[in-house]
Amino acid sequence: MPTSFSLSHLLLLSTLYLLVLFGVAWLSERGLIPRAIIRHPLTYTLSLGVYASAWAFYSTVGLAYQYGYGFLATYLGVSGAFMLAPVLLYPVLRITRTYQLASLADLFAFRFRSTWSGALTTLVMLAGMLPLLALQIQAVADTVGLLTETPRQKAVALGYCLLIMLFTILFGARHIATREKHEGLVFAIAFESLVKLLCFGGIGLYALLVVFGGPQQLDIWLLQNKSALAALHAPLQEGPWRTLLLVFFASAIVMPHMYHMTFTENLSPRALVSASWGVPLYLLLMSLAVPLILWAGLKLGVETKPEYFSLGIGIATRNDLLALAAFIGGLSASSGLIIVSTLALSGMALNHLVLPLYQPPTEGNIYRWLKWTRRSLILAIIMAGYGFYLLLGGEKDLSNLGIVAFVATLQFLPGVLSVLYWPTANRKGYIAGLLAGIGVWFVGMLLPLIGNLDGFYIPQLNLVYVLDDTSWHLAAIAALTVNVLTFALVSLFTEASPEESSAAEACAVENLRRPQRRELSAISPQEFAAQLAKPLGARTAQREVEQALRDLKLPFDEHRPYALRRLRDRIEANLSGLMGPSVAQDIVENFLPYKDSNPDYVTGDIHFIENRLEEYHSRLTGLAAELDALRRYHRQTLQELPMGVCSLAEDQEILMWNRALEEFTGLPARQALGSRLSTIAQPWRDLLVGFVQQPDEHLYKKKLSLDGDTRWLNLHKAVIDAPLAPGNSGLVLLIEDLTETQTLEERLVHSERLASIGRLAAGVAHEIGNPVTGIACLAQNLREERETDAEITETSSQIIEQTKRISRILQSLMSFAHAGNRQQALYPVNLAQITQDAIALLSLNRQGADVHYLNQCAPAHQVEGDPQRLAQVLINLLSNARAASSDGDSIRISSEVAEQTVYLIVEDQGSGIPRSIRDRLFEPFFTTKDPGQGTGLGLALVYSIVEEHYGQIDIDSPANPETQRGTRFRITLPRHVDAAMH
Repeated sequence: MPTSFSLSHLLLLSTLYLLVLFGVAWLSERGLIPRAIIRHPLTYTLSLGVYASAWAFYSTVGLAYQYGYGFLATYLGVSGAFMLAPVLLYPVLRITRTYQLASLADLFAFRFRSTWSGALTTLVMLAGMLPLLALQIQAVADTVGLLTETPRQKAVALGYCLLIMLFTILFGARHIATREKHEGLVFAIAFESLVKLLCFGGIGLYALLVVFGGPQQLDIWLLQNKSALAALHAPLQEGPWRTLLLVFFASAIVMPHMYHMTFTENLSPRALVSASWGVPLYLLLMSLAVPLILWAGLKLGVETKPEYFSLGIGIATRNDLLALAAFIGGLSASSGLIIVSTLALSGMALNHLVLPLYQPPTEGNIYRWLKWTRRSLILAIIMAGYGFYLLLGGEKDLSNLGIVAFVATLQFLPGVLSVLYWPTANRKGYIAGLLAGIGVWFVGMLLPLIGNLDGFYIPQLNLVYVLDDTSWHLAAIAALTVNVLTFALVSLFTEASPEESSAAEACAVENLRRPQRRELSAISPQEFAAQLAKPLGARTAQREVEQALRDLKLPFDEHRPYALRRLRDRIEANLSGLMGPSVAQDIVENFLPYKDSNPDYVTGDIHFIENRLEEYHSRLTGLAAELDALRRYHRQTLQELPMGVCSLAEDQEILMWNRALEEFTGLPARQALGSRLSTIAQPWRDLLVGFVQQPDEHLYKKKLSLDGDTRWLNLHKAVIDAPLAPGNSGLVLLIEDLTETQTLEERLVHSERLASIGRLAAGVAHEIGNPVTGIACLAQNLREERETDAEITETSSQIIEQTKRISRILQSLMSFAHAGNRQQALYPVNLAQITQDAIALLSLNRQGADVHYLNQCAPAHQVEGDPQRLAQVLINLLSNARAASSDGDSIRISSEVAEQTVYLIVEDQGSGIPRSIRDRLFEPFFTTKDPGQGTGLGLALVYSIVEEHYGQIDIDSPANPETQRGTRFRITLPRHVDAAMH
């Protein structure tokens, strides 16, 4: 079967394809491909097509030849895992994202708090993946050999390994310092998956439409060759398809390339929802072509092994394009798996084999050291795969190689399930079970594979084991059974450490407890950086602390205990993504330790629980959802309560700070929550700390000065038990703001006092009025009888003048006391006229400053009112204005008109009114004059008269902002409109 391909052509084609792959990744990372496409759930779903490696592209046809429809287990197993995503994949994704666990070894090291668990997982995974890596290399070498008919397969394999080394380093070992998701890698693998699907599907369509001539001709051929159809049914009755189903079900999680793409490179948790049905659909489309390719190969009598029928069809039909599509599809499948697997394996080896034994120097660039170490590990792993390929001689069936690898990784399934659903499992059980299971796998599967043994015989047990197509599943089931039994028994009869129990609670599905609400030795991010500088170096430590602060959106001057605990956990998670959970845990525990405290006082971190409940809110159902709704209702009640609520732990850490407390303290909850009560701003610190320390449970009408204002508060407190630590008590503080109530009470008392004064003034005026009238009459008679005596006449005139003064004062008191109680007749009042009359009366009194009165009221401006009482308003205002003025000042009286009102404006150039007394100007008997110089009733009477006229009075002082002098009274009165004007 000669072909038109040469080795140089295929080498060039392979290089060009890998360059295209790199170009796709480069374009996506440079932002030249829209982020909406890169982050689309379809891209993520296609990237999970990395599962369909050369094993799926070539070996599934061989499996169909051997096991009939059992080959579907290859697709159905993984599809089942993705369809169970809510109970299997989502919990692992949550743990991976929260604690930045980049691999299965990281997951086990974190869960079992054991360096040995991570190291053993890494070693077993490396050993188990060697057959699968060798499979990819052999598939490429074999297909090149079939297309070129060259015997130099080992040289071709070496060249392919060198090419894939280069591209693996370029793909994934460039972002170690930033720990960003490899968006370029995800998009490139998605592109590869699409290429595989098109190539494999295209070959299947060619087989159906060209080789068979359409569906009808295929039916005829199957009727004529019933053995071909029967061969697909027969193995299902007694073959190992159930074991295949279990093996491929586990591979969705435990295979390093699947874990890496499913969890580590997940760009959005929501994308897993689409993948839960998208991946089964993708694999279904791939599987549709398998029977067509198998039957086409049988019909054409293709001379290759069944596993290479997809390539052999193109060779047999002399269709170079079809053969090329098969080669490109296989190259895409194998390169995708090698790239992702070696990235994952190199990270595992770095974190769990290298770093526990050798720490990078602190004075150098740790990120660069980690990057180059990981690149070296990538080269070593690919070369190990090549070495394993040479060890096997490149002659093993691809299906055998794949099954050996998948059964090895199956040994991690009990560990994964225990992480999610068995909190009492411990590291001793996991390690013992894994060693037992992998021992059976080594003896029953790997040793016969390497040693080219068909089986072995153990005379002591009289056991004969034959490794062939029908018995390998016995070794697989035996290995898994031994693993599970050992794991379970050792875990049941040994105890887990406190660290393991804490990690188990963090990992267990639906478990919200997270204890360790303790105080750290470091009390600021600056101290965090200083402590981490010892193992990491100053520059790296500063960078890690700043990165963690950015992740949590916390300021660099953060000091709240809760925030610092979150910062510590975030730094540990970030270091876990950088150096593995074991190294990260050692660094954080040694250099950012908790203070030694009372072991009985370790309460649950209520803030962590609140955050977890918010994350789980949409997933709670049944009674859990109802309880969560009740919790939200009660919490909302406390938040909206019109009384300040502050909940304190026993160590006075603030656990609740509701909205009412936010409003009248000015301290937002995001700053207060998690702080110690002793660290909040003044004056609230002294107030609340002092109240907490007092034995009294209630404190009434506590006076507090705040920004120049006086606040009145009632404080209450009650002792409660901590919700997650029975026996440890906390406090609830209730703060009631009485400021408005106190102000209203003072106003009520003041009003009552004024009313009493008014009543007293009316009574006094009435009682004094009669004697004063008598004195005036006696003085009048005395003056008339003694007109000839000048001295007596003068004295009598003075007495009469003083009685008139007393009468005016009494009239003012009577007017104020009865203001609003009588109905006056309203007349049109000319403001210009009454202003002139008031000026004339004041001009008769020569006492006071020599001022100029400027009457600028418009003659046409008239108001509805009592002319005598409005004249009294003007006399009082002008008198006060003259008292505040200096010689030569001017007092301007003007008017302005609106549609329904007239404004009477009195403005002076005096000293103005201090702000401190402005609110008391209209109070009766309030005066700034010296005793005996004024009664304090003038402006009170003005206010009363203006109010009677349904007007209002406003004050501007100072009237002139430049000189800061003068006062302006602006009186609003109802306008009189002549009926003839309508």
